Amino acid sequence: MSEWLSPGFMQNALVGGLLVSFVCGLLSVFIVLRRMAFVGAGVAHSAFGGVALGFLLQVDPFWTGLFFSILVAFLIEGVQSRGRIEEDTAIGIFFAAAMALGVLFLHFSRTYNVDIFGVLFGNILAIGPTQLLQVGAVAVIVLAFILFFFKELVFISFDEEMAWVCGTPVKALRYLLLAVLALVIIVSIYLVGIVLVSALLVIPAAVARNLTHHIRSMILVSTGVAVGATLAGLELSYIIDLPSGATIVILLSLLFFGATLWGRRR
Repeated sequence: MSEWLSPGFMQNALVGGLLVSFVCGLLSVFIVLRRMAFVGAGVAHSAFGGVALGFLLQVDPFWTGLFFSILVAFLIEGVQSRGRIEEDTAIGIFFAAAMALGVLFLHFSRTYNVDIFGVLFGNILAIGPTQLLQVGAVAVIVLAFILFFFKELVFISFDEEMAWVCGTPVKALRYLLLAVLALVIIVSIYLVGIVLVSALLVIPAAVARNLTHHIRSMILVSTGVAVGATLAGLELSYIIDLPSGATIVILLSLLFFGATLWGRRR
């Protein structure tokens, strides 16, 4: 075993990072194809309100953050589906309100600096057995969801109107996808934090899209990029003493720029 994997906390970080990056790589393809990158960012920032509520109530922030994330995601979908306001406007309103609630909850909470810093910017080295179980459960849920609804998800990603005409339960799938997205965002917070979580949900598929146009190949490349960047980022952050989450995102960004240049040359 390599020296950087000798400490127990690094082993926990490795397992958690691999699970999170795998599910993010899988989901990233559908997020990018459906142009939901801003939705992911909005839901991630909205989770701050739920996490802060967990600190206030002294309960596991995972559950309160998950509740807030799903609630905001469903509100965004419900408002924009009625056509009264645009999706980006709804996202801006709801995630700003959720962030403001988070600040108020923190004002009344005794828990402050260290925990919130980890939530905002990630602290994968602090992952414990409970977080690993949560990440593992979410990974199983996401994998089952994608395998069971793969054809339908591909259909609505490329032609939602035709899918509706053909009898595909488009509305139910959209809400299910949002719920799964909220789950992934909450567990990804342990890896890179709320501020950087959208990178793992967008960049892997963006890299894959520059390299291939086949959906199955995109999924393989996207998951490979996410897992590879996480492995390299963890090792590099340990050797050079850098923040793990930020290092992973920087590597993902470099991969994207490299894939873009390669795609243009081709």
